[in-house]
Amino acid sequence: MKEFPGRTAIVTGGGSGMGRELVRQLVAEGCHVATCDVSERGMAETVRLCREAGLPQGLRITTHVADVSSEPDVLRFRDEAAAQHATDRIHLLFNNAGIGGGGSMIVHERSEWERTFNICWGGVYLNTRAFLPMMLKADEGHIVNTSSINGFWASVGPTVPHTAYAAAKFAVKGFSEALIADLRLNAPHIRVSVVMPGHIGTGIPANSLRVQAGSDADGMDATQLAQTRARLVSMGRDVSAMTDADIADVVARRAQRFVEDAPTSAAEAATIILDGVKANRWRILVGPDAQAIDARVRQDPEQAYEQDFFDSFAAEVGWRLPR
Repeated sequence: MKEFPGRTAIVTGGGSGMGRELVRQLVAEGCHVATCDVSERGMAETVRLCREAGLPQGLRITTHVADVSSEPDVLRFRDEAAAQHATDRIHLLFNNAGIGGGGSMIVHERSEWERTFNICWGGVYLNTRAFLPMMLKADEGHIVNTSSINGFWASVGPTVPHTAYAAAKFAVKGFSEALIADLRLNAPHIRVSVVMPGHIGTGIPANSLRVQAGSDADGMDATQLAQTRARLVSMGRDVSAMTDADIADVVARRAQRFVEDAPTSAAEAATIILDGVKANRWRILVGPDAQAIDARVRQDPEQAYEQDFFDSFAAEVGWRLPR
Protein backbone atom coordinates (compact mmCIF):
# COMPACT_ATOMS: atom_id res chain seq x y z
CA MET A 1 0.00 0.00 0.00
CA LYS A 2 2.06 2.87 -1.31
CA GLU A 3 -0.50 5.63 -0.77
CA PHE A 4 -3.19 6.35 1.82
CA PRO A 5 -5.60 8.87 0.22
CA GLY A 6 -9.17 7.58 0.19
CA ARG A 7 -8.31 4.58 2.37
CA THR A 8 -9.92 3.88 5.74
CA ALA A 9 -7.75 3.25 8.78
CA ILE A 10 -8.45 2.02 12.30
CA VAL A 11 -6.09 3.31 15.00
CA THR A 12 -6.29 2.12 18.60
CA GLY A 13 -4.91 4.35 21.34
CA GLY A 14 -5.39 7.50 19.29
CA GLY A 15 -5.77 9.82 22.27
CA SER A 16 -2.05 10.37 22.86
CA GLY A 17 1.50 9.47 21.89
CA MET A 18 2.21 7.47 18.77
CA GLY A 19 -1.48 6.78 18.23
CA ARG A 20 -2.24 10.49 18.09
CA GLU A 21 0.62 11.10 15.65
CA LEU A 22 -0.46 8.19 13.45
CA VAL A 23 -3.95 9.69 13.26
CA ARG A 24 -2.58 13.14 12.46
CA GLN A 25 -0.27 11.94 9.72
CA LEU A 26 -2.82 9.58 8.17
CA VAL A 27 -5.40 12.37 8.06
CA ALA A 28 -2.84 14.74 6.54
CA GLU A 29 -2.34 12.20 3.76
CA GLY A 30 -6.08 12.02 3.05
CA CYS A 31 -6.90 8.79 4.89
CA HIS A 32 -10.24 8.39 6.67
CA VAL A 33 -9.62 7.41 10.31
CA ALA A 34 -11.64 5.84 13.10
CA THR A 35 -9.75 5.87 16.38
CA CYS A 36 -10.49 4.56 19.84
CA ASP A 37 -9.11 5.27 23.29
CA VAL A 38 -10.30 5.15 26.90
CA SER A 39 -9.68 8.90 27.12
CA GLU A 40 -12.40 10.95 25.44
CA ARG A 41 -10.58 14.19 26.16
CA GLY A 42 -7.37 12.78 24.68
CA MET A 43 -9.14 11.95 21.43
CA ALA A 44 -10.80 15.37 21.41
CA GLU A 45 -7.35 16.95 21.50
CA THR A 46 -6.21 14.69 18.65
CA VAL A 47 -9.15 15.81 16.53
CA ARG A 48 -8.53 19.45 17.45
CA LEU A 49 -4.94 19.19 16.25
CA CYS A 50 -6.08 17.55 13.01
CA ARG A 51 -8.63 20.27 12.35
CA GLU A 52 -6.14 22.98 13.24
CA ALA A 53 -3.78 21.60 10.59
CA GLY A 54 -6.64 21.50 8.07
CA LEU A 55 -8.74 18.50 7.11
CA PRO A 56 -8.97 17.57 3.44
CA GLN A 57 -12.46 18.11 2.07
CA GLY A 58 -14.76 15.14 2.61
CA LEU A 59 -12.40 13.35 4.96
CA ARG A 60 -13.94 11.53 7.92
CA ILE A 61 -12.30 11.27 11.35
CA THR A 62 -14.31 9.65 14.12
CA THR A 63 -13.56 8.94 17.77
CA HIS A 64 -14.84 6.07 19.88
CA VAL A 65 -14.44 5.45 23.59
CA ALA A 66 -13.39 1.82 23.95
CA ASP A 67 -11.22 -0.38 26.15
CA VAL A 68 -9.30 -2.62 23.75
CA SER A 69 -9.08 -5.40 26.35
CA SER A 70 -12.89 -5.70 26.36
CA GLU A 71 -14.40 -7.65 23.46
CA PRO A 72 -17.84 -5.98 23.80
CA ASP A 73 -16.10 -2.57 23.60
CA VAL A 74 -14.07 -3.64 20.58
CA LEU A 75 -17.13 -5.00 18.75
CA ARG A 76 -19.05 -1.79 19.51
CA PHE A 77 -16.09 0.23 18.21
CA ARG A 78 -16.11 -1.81 14.99
CA ASP A 79 -19.85 -1.39 14.48
CA GLU A 80 -19.76 2.35 15.22
CA ALA A 81 -16.83 2.85 12.84
CA ALA A 82 -18.60 0.94 10.08
CA ALA A 83 -21.78 2.98 10.55
CA GLN A 84 -20.16 6.40 10.87
CA HIS A 85 -17.84 5.82 7.91
CA ALA A 86 -20.65 4.18 5.90
CA THR A 87 -18.45 1.28 4.85
CA ASP A 88 -18.15 -2.47 5.27
CA ARG A 89 -14.41 -2.54 4.60
CA ILE A 90 -11.18 -1.08 5.97
CA HIS A 91 -7.66 -0.99 4.57
CA LEU A 92 -5.38 -0.30 7.53
CA LEU A 93 -5.48 -1.56 11.11
CA PHE A 94 -3.01 -0.03 13.57
CA ASN A 95 -3.08 -2.04 16.80
CA ASN A 96 -1.23 0.62 18.75
CA ALA A 97 -2.86 0.89 22.20
CA GLY A 98 -0.73 -0.10 25.15
CA ILE A 99 0.13 0.66 28.78
CA GLY A 100 2.82 -0.23 31.28
CA GLY A 101 2.53 -1.76 34.74
CA GLY A 102 2.59 -5.13 36.42
CA GLY A 103 6.36 -5.29 36.26
CA SER A 104 6.71 -7.96 38.94
CA MET A 105 4.91 -11.27 39.34
CA ILE A 106 5.80 -11.06 43.04
CA VAL A 107 5.41 -7.45 44.13
CA HIS A 108 2.54 -6.21 41.97
CA GLU A 109 -1.08 -7.29 42.20
CA ARG A 110 -2.44 -9.81 39.75
CA SER A 111 -5.06 -7.31 38.58
CA GLU A 112 -2.38 -4.81 37.54
CA TRP A 113 -0.33 -7.50 35.79
CA GLU A 114 -3.31 -8.80 33.84
CA ARG A 115 -4.58 -5.31 33.02
CA THR A 116 -1.27 -4.57 31.29
CA PHE A 117 -1.12 -7.91 29.50
CA ASN A 118 -4.76 -7.82 28.40
CA ILE A 119 -4.42 -4.36 26.85
CA CYS A 120 -1.01 -4.82 25.24
CA TRP A 121 -1.69 -8.32 23.88
CA GLY A 122 -5.45 -8.82 24.15
CA GLY A 123 -6.14 -5.54 22.38
CA VAL A 124 -4.11 -6.66 19.38
CA TYR A 125 -5.84 -10.03 19.23
CA LEU A 126 -9.40 -8.76 19.75
CA ASN A 127 -9.15 -5.91 17.25
CA THR A 128 -7.57 -8.15 14.62
CA ARG A 129 -10.40 -10.65 15.10
CA ALA A 130 -13.04 -7.92 14.97
CA PHE A 131 -11.80 -5.98 11.94
CA LEU A 132 -10.38 -8.82 9.82
CA PRO A 133 -13.74 -9.52 8.07
CA MET A 134 -13.86 -5.87 6.94
CA MET A 135 -10.29 -6.08 5.73
CA LEU A 136 -11.02 -9.28 3.80
CA LYS A 137 -13.61 -7.32 1.78
CA ALA A 138 -11.11 -4.61 0.78
CA ASP A 139 -8.95 -4.73 -2.34
CA GLU A 140 -5.84 -4.60 -0.14
CA GLY A 141 -5.07 -4.29 3.54
CA HIS A 142 -2.30 -3.95 6.06
CA ILE A 143 -2.28 -4.93 9.74
CA VAL A 144 0.27 -2.98 11.80
CA ASN A 145 0.88 -4.38 15.29
CA THR A 146 2.90 -2.40 17.81
CA SER A 147 5.25 -4.62 19.77
CA SER A 148 8.40 -3.13 21.31
CA ILE A 149 12.09 -3.74 21.76
CA ASN A 150 10.69 -5.58 24.77
CA GLY A 151 9.30 -8.02 22.24
CA PHE A 152 12.82 -9.34 21.68
CA TRP A 153 14.54 -8.13 24.88
CA ALA A 154 12.42 -8.60 28.01
CA SER A 155 14.14 -5.94 30.06
CA VAL A 156 14.60 -2.28 30.84
CA GLY A 157 17.66 -3.16 32.91
CA PRO A 158 18.62 -5.88 35.39
CA THR A 159 17.34 -3.99 38.46
CA VAL A 160 13.78 -3.36 37.19
CA PRO A 161 11.19 -6.18 36.86
CA HIS A 162 9.30 -5.88 33.59
CA THR A 163 7.27 -9.06 33.14
CA ALA A 164 3.72 -8.14 32.05
CA TYR A 165 4.63 -5.66 29.33
CA ALA A 166 7.48 -7.79 27.98
CA ALA A 167 5.36 -10.96 27.92
CA ALA A 168 2.63 -9.13 26.02
CA LYS A 169 5.02 -7.62 23.51
CA PHE A 170 6.65 -11.01 22.85
CA ALA A 171 3.14 -12.33 22.15
CA VAL A 172 2.46 -9.48 19.71
CA LYS A 173 5.71 -10.13 17.88
CA GLY A 174 5.10 -13.88 17.62
CA PHE A 175 1.51 -13.41 16.50
CA SER A 176 2.53 -10.92 13.83
CA GLU A 177 5.28 -13.13 12.44
CA ALA A 178 2.94 -16.14 12.38
CA LEU A 179 0.38 -14.07 10.45
CA ILE A 180 2.84 -13.67 7.57
CA ALA A 181 2.29 -17.25 6.38
CA ASP A 182 -1.38 -17.33 7.41
CA LEU A 183 -2.22 -14.25 5.35
CA ARG A 184 -0.04 -15.33 2.42
CA LEU A 185 -2.00 -18.59 2.21
CA ASN A 186 -5.50 -17.42 3.08
CA ALA A 187 -5.68 -13.67 2.41
CA PRO A 188 -2.78 -12.71 0.11
CA HIS A 189 -4.10 -9.17 -0.39
CA ILE A 190 -3.44 -8.40 3.30
CA ARG A 191 0.04 -7.73 4.67
CA VAL A 192 1.27 -7.48 8.26
CA SER A 193 3.99 -5.49 9.98
CA VAL A 194 5.31 -5.73 13.52
CA VAL A 195 6.53 -2.42 14.94
CA MET A 196 9.26 -2.49 17.58
CA PRO A 197 9.89 0.96 19.06
CA GLY A 198 12.64 1.80 21.47
CA HIS A 199 12.28 4.73 23.87
CA ILE A 200 9.72 7.07 22.31
CA GLY A 201 8.87 10.42 23.90
CA THR A 202 5.23 9.83 24.86
CA GLY A 203 3.07 10.19 27.95
CA ILE A 204 2.83 6.44 28.55
CA PRO A 205 4.09 6.57 32.18
CA ALA A 206 1.32 8.95 33.32
CA ASN A 207 -1.30 7.42 31.01
CA SER A 208 -0.54 3.93 32.35
CA LEU A 209 -1.19 5.04 35.92
CA ARG A 210 -4.54 6.55 34.91
CA VAL A 211 -5.63 3.45 33.02
CA GLN A 212 -4.53 1.11 35.81
CA ALA A 213 -6.59 3.16 38.26
CA GLY A 214 -9.56 3.43 35.91
CA SER A 215 -9.47 7.23 35.87
CA ASP A 216 -8.97 9.87 33.19
CA ALA A 217 -8.35 12.63 35.73
CA ASP A 218 -5.10 14.47 36.30
CA GLY A 219 -3.31 13.97 39.59
CA MET A 220 -2.92 10.75 41.57
CA ASP A 221 -5.52 9.07 43.76
CA ALA A 222 -4.82 6.70 46.66
CA THR A 223 -4.70 3.65 44.41
CA GLN A 224 -2.18 5.23 42.05
CA LEU A 225 -0.01 6.38 44.95
CA ALA A 226 -0.02 2.88 46.42
CA GLN A 227 0.85 1.33 43.06
CA THR A 228 3.73 3.76 42.62
CA ARG A 229 5.08 3.04 46.09
CA ALA A 230 5.03 -0.68 45.35
CA ARG A 231 6.78 -0.13 42.03
CA LEU A 232 9.53 1.97 43.62
CA VAL A 233 10.05 -0.66 46.33
CA SER A 234 10.32 -3.37 43.65
CA MET A 235 13.12 -1.28 42.11
CA GLY A 236 15.01 -1.27 45.40
CA ARG A 237 14.09 2.25 46.52
CA ASP A 238 13.37 3.11 50.17
CA VAL A 239 10.07 5.04 50.25
CA SER A 240 9.41 4.82 53.99
CA ALA A 241 10.11 8.52 54.55
CA MET A 242 8.39 9.76 51.41
CA THR A 243 5.06 11.60 51.64
CA ASP A 244 2.31 11.27 49.05
CA ALA A 245 3.45 14.62 47.63
CA ASP A 246 6.98 13.24 47.30
CA ILE A 247 5.66 10.20 45.42
CA ALA A 248 3.62 12.39 43.08
CA ASP A 249 6.68 14.55 42.45
CA VAL A 250 8.75 11.50 41.54
CA VAL A 251 6.10 10.46 39.03
CA ALA A 252 5.88 13.93 37.49
CA ARG A 253 9.66 14.25 37.14
CA ARG A 254 9.98 10.78 35.64
CA ALA A 255 7.22 11.54 33.12
CA GLN A 256 8.97 14.75 32.11
CA ARG A 257 12.34 13.02 31.75
CA PHE A 258 10.74 10.21 29.77
CA VAL A 259 9.80 12.71 27.07
CA GLU A 260 12.92 14.86 27.29
CA ASP A 261 15.41 11.97 27.26
CA ALA A 262 13.79 10.07 24.40
CA PRO A 263 15.93 9.77 21.26
CA THR A 264 12.80 9.60 19.11
CA SER A 265 9.64 11.73 19.31
CA ALA A 266 6.14 10.34 18.84
CA ALA A 267 5.83 12.24 15.54
CA GLU A 268 9.12 10.82 14.27
CA ALA A 269 8.03 7.33 15.31
CA ALA A 270 4.74 7.65 13.40
CA THR A 271 6.60 8.74 10.26
CA ILE A 272 8.95 5.76 10.51
CA ILE A 273 5.97 3.42 10.91
CA LEU A 274 4.03 4.82 7.96
CA ASP A 275 7.14 4.80 5.76
CA GLY A 276 7.64 1.16 6.73
CA VAL A 277 4.09 0.30 5.72
CA LYS A 278 4.54 2.03 2.36
CA ALA A 279 7.79 0.10 1.84
CA ASN A 280 5.96 -3.14 2.76
CA ARG A 281 8.43 -3.98 5.51
CA TRP A 282 7.14 -6.65 7.87
CA ARG A 283 9.63 -5.69 10.58
CA ILE A 284 9.83 -2.01 11.55
CA LEU A 285 12.40 -0.98 14.15
CA VAL A 286 11.77 2.52 15.49
CA GLY A 287 14.63 4.58 16.89
CA PRO A 288 18.41 4.28 17.08
CA ASP A 289 18.18 2.49 20.44
CA ALA A 290 15.93 -0.16 18.88
CA GLN A 291 18.48 -0.71 16.14
CA ALA A 292 21.32 -0.94 18.66
CA ILE A 293 19.69 -3.34 21.12
CA ASP A 294 18.41 -5.57 18.31
CA ALA A 295 21.96 -6.00 17.03
CA ARG A 296 23.37 -6.63 20.49
CA VAL A 297 20.78 -9.23 21.51
CA ARG A 298 21.27 -11.11 18.26
CA GLN A 299 25.04 -11.04 18.70
CA ASP A 300 25.12 -12.24 22.32
CA PRO A 301 21.75 -13.56 23.52
CA GLU A 302 23.22 -15.53 26.43
CA GLN A 303 24.43 -12.31 28.07
CA ALA A 304 21.38 -10.17 27.28
CA TYR A 305 20.15 -10.05 30.88
CA GLU A 306 23.46 -9.43 32.63
CA GLN A 307 24.54 -6.12 34.18
CA ASP A 308 27.58 -5.73 31.92
CA PHE A 309 25.42 -6.16 28.83
CA PHE A 310 23.05 -3.42 29.94
CA ASP A 311 25.81 -1.07 31.07
CA SER A 312 27.54 -1.34 27.70
CA PHE A 313 24.32 -0.79 25.78
CA ALA A 314 23.23 2.11 28.00
CA ALA A 315 26.57 3.81 27.50
CA GLU A 316 26.28 3.43 23.72
CA VAL A 317 22.83 4.95 23.36
CA GLY A 318 22.63 7.12 26.48
CA TRP A 319 19.97 5.12 28.26
CA ARG A 320 19.24 5.80 31.92
CA LEU A 321 17.11 3.72 34.24
CA PRO A 322 14.08 5.47 35.79
CA ARG A 323 14.62 6.63 39.38
